[in-house]
Formats: sequence, C-alpha cells, structure tokens
Amino acid sequence: MRQAVAVAVTKHRLDSAVLQKLPTDSPVVASLGAAIASLPTYQKAFADAPPAFTEVGLRYSHYTEDSLDKDLLVFGDRDRYDIDVTQLWIEAPVGGAWSVAFDVQNDSMSGASPWFVGTNLDGEPGVIMSGASIQDNRVEVGVTTRYFWADGNAGFNVTHSDEDDYEALAFSFDAAWNSDDNSRTWSASASTSDDSVAPVKEAIPVFIDQEELDTQSLYFGVSQVLTSTSIVRVGLSYTISDGYLTDPYKLADQRPSEHERVTLNTGYRQYFVEAGGALKMDYRFYNDDWGTDSHTLEVAWQQSLGRHSLTPYLRYYSQSQADFFSVIADTSTDFYADDYRLSSYGAITAGLRGTVMIGDWEVEGQLERYDSDNSFSLYGGDAAPGLVDFWRATVGVTLRFD
Repeated sequence: MRQAVAVAVTKHRLDSAVLQKLPTDSPVVASLGAAIASLPTYQKAFADAPPAFTEVGLRYSHYTEDSLDKDLLVFGDRDRYDIDVTQLWIEAPVGGAWSVAFDVQNDSMSGASPWFVGTNLDGEPGVIMSGASIQDNRVEVGVTTRYFWADGNAGFNVTHSDEDDYEALAFSFDAAWNSDDNSRTWSASASTSDDSVAPVKEAIPVFIDQEELDTQSLYFGVSQVLTSTSIVRVGLSYTISDGYLTDPYKLADQRPSEHERVTLNTGYRQYFVEAGGALKMDYRFYNDDWGTDSHTLEVAWQQSLGRHSLTPYLRYYSQSQADFFSVIADTSTDFYADDYRLSSYGAITAGLRGTVMIGDWEVEGQLERYDSDNSFSLYGGDAAPGLVDFWRATVGVTLRFD
C-alpha cells in the first residue's frame, strides 16, 4: 500500500485505539441492564473483571472503490483500489485479574492510484492515474494485556505493522475507573507510533529512499448513566505527528512536517424496552493545524431479535479543505497538494449489520455503501476530481467457550 494510504491507516489505528477505550461495560453499563450492556459501542472497554470466556474470532472484509469516471480521467487506468482484509483474534482470561488478547490482520490490495491532477483537452481538471496496477500486502500483529480491579481496569498494547514500503511499531496504554456509586466512568489513554517510509520505485518516480514519522496521541473521556435505560459519553483527544508526511507517490505534493489534530467525540445510547431496540447517536468534531475542520454524525438503530440483532445505520461526514490544497497544485508555494483527501467534500454512508447466535457461535454480516461529493460539504471550496465512492462487505464468526 502506498505511503499516503499507510499514513491514513496508521492514523486510523492510533485514533481508534484512543477512541475505542471508552466506558462501556463496567458497573456503569451493568446498571443499565443487559440490553444496554450488549450495545457494540459500549461493550469492550471496561468490564472490571476478566472476560468469563475465551473468545476466538475470524473476520473477512472486501473493500472495492468505484472506477474513476471516464470524464475525469486524463491518462492511466480507471480501476482503483480493491482491498481484502482478513482478521483473526483471540482473547482469554488469565488468573483472576488479567486477560490477554492477540490479533493479526492481513490486507491484500491492488489497483491504480491518482498521481497528479492536470487538465483535459477542454481545459478542465482531470486525473492522471498511476497506470500500472499497484500490488501490496500488509500484515499487522497486536498483543494486549489487561489488569482488572474492583473499580476499573488498565491495558497495554503493542502493535507492529509491515508492508512493502511502510513499517510501524505502536504502543498504547489505557485505563478506566468508576465513581463510588458506579454511575460514572472516566477513561484515559496514550499511544505512540514510530513509522518508517521507504517508497517502492516502480513506474511512478519517487525522490526519497527512506524517511521517518513519529505520532503521539492522548485521550480523556467520561461516561455518565442518565437513566436506567440511557447513557451518554464525551471524550477529547489530541494527536501530533512529526516527520515525513508528504505523499512520495504524488508528483505535486509537499506537506508540513508537523500535523496537530484535536477531536471531540460524543455519544448517546437509549434503550426502548417495549420495542426491544436501542437508538445510537454519535457526533465527532475534528480540527487540525493544516486548516481542516470536519463533522461526523452517525445514527443507528439496533433491533434485538431474540439472541440475534439487526442494525441499520446512516453516517454523514463533511470537511473543509486544507490551507495548501489546490485542485491543481501550486508549486510556487512552500506547501502544496492536489490530493482529493485534503479537499472540501462531504460523504454519506448507509449500512446494515446483523448478528446471529448459533449455540456458542456468533455469525456477523455487514454491507456498507459510501458516496462522496463536493456538493455534500458544509464548506465552500473547489471540487476535487477523483473523490472516492466504495462498497464494503464483511462476514465473520466468533466462538466463546470456557
């Protein structure tokens, strides 16, 4: 996978490691009853007791981007990324106060990547693609150990990711602790990643041999029981990256060597007893020192069907463009980029997730559609050619046993 995509994956991994350490299962959620405790977003972070069972899971996802519109193509292959992701994990209690988890993920990807934005015969912006198909494979391995005590828990994680042109080693620590009346839980985490970028010299010329990137992230949040069937959470994270942040596979790309991000997350869960379902609402505000703001709003309904569940969801995303973004990069300035991911755009995601329990087995399936467009954005800015639309499908099985 190319470095720009790898940076995004690393950022996502670090942010997810921080944001997922949110109060969920402990006495706080237990006080809401089993229905609330079963909600996925409030499930893993803090049970204040080691898991009662060993859990083994296998999940497969296929991600495929729509081909580039032929009217936007100046040169190259219209076909874009196809990615197959396989995940395997195991979590088990150890003694009376510990748990250990091991997970491994393999990403296999191919497709063409935008090289730069030029103009077509009509003088309109168009994309020059990489031409030759990109083939890459990424393997990520992580180990987490967690200690539980009466009023909270703490965990330590080590993750290593390796691919043809990118290697990352990340560490994270998180802790959660409950109030005396078990109605409130605080949580905090810190993570760091040491990454190495070594671009593959193929059809696209690149001008570096190897560069380094360091990323650190901090998170603090609180979850509060409101009623016997509702809970709310809020969290704040800060992330800073220092080092090589330019995309070496883009002809016109020169980015600052430092990137600071602040994210505010809120969430609300309300269980409706008579309906046997729960309303889930999440909002995320993001701001960085490259001039980008973004908003993410997600609404879902989780319907219990006996031991099974069905969850339709809808997500809206909008961001402003980075200060140094231009549809056709201006190389006369210190920093410049024509990367559509730094442009102003919006996106709508619709999805459906279902789980079926068969004895001790849980079978899951998920289908998601993502569409993006400059006109979906809450912000102004020039439309970047080559925004991505994609499908993502997931199937998985999980076994729990003594």
